Order: sequence, then C-alpha cells, then structure tokens
Amino acid sequence: QVHLVESGGGLVQPGGSLRLSCAASGSFFSISYMGWYRQAPGKERELVAGITGGGATNYANSVKGRFTISRDNTRNTVYLQMNNLKPEDTAVYYCNRDGPSSGYWGQGTQVTVSS
Repeated sequence: QVHLVESGGGLVQPGGSLRLSCAASGSFFSISYMGWYRQAPGKERELVAGITGGGATNYANSVKGRFTISRDNTRNTVYLQMNNLKPEDTAVYYCNRDGPSSGYWGQGTQVTVSS
C-alpha cells in the first residue's frame, strides 16, 4: 500500500522560500519515480519537478533555477526546495509516485505567495 503525506506549505512573501516534504510508505521507494505537481484554481494540474530513483531530475520551465527536487531514500522522503517564490507559484502542491496514471497522490499542501 502506497501512502504519501506532504508537509511544509504555507504563506510566504514574494522572493521568499519554502521547503516541501513528502513522506512515502510502501515498497520500492528507492527505485520509484517521484514527482511534485501543482494545481492553481481554475487550472490543470501540472508537473513541477520529478526525480528518478537514480537521482536524475526534470523541471517545468517556469521553475528552473528556482526550485530543486531531492530525495532521501533512507527516510523514504522527497523534498522540493522552492526559492525566489512568485505569486504565480500559488497553488496546491501534490506529491506523486510513479506518474499521474498510478493513482498514488498525497492530499496536497497549499502554497500561497502574497505580500
């Protein structure tokens, strides 16, 4: 059984930083592709960043150079460090395992960037 729990969201001013965490349960975490997605009101859910079991990463163009995804396989946890946050980063952020079609999603954590 796969269970994902996000934490670390909140309200931050433009230019600020947040670090999201996703604690995962279930087998084979270390070889699983993990992704962070976000969904803003009235918009489709989109991939923000992903990381393979081997550590290869990919990012949406809108967050390149500002966000960093990482993982700690000893803790079954994936992180998203978000720097220089912008109002357009405001969304609910979701952790996912093995891609959207897997059905493995966390409950989401709200990130609001506002002055």
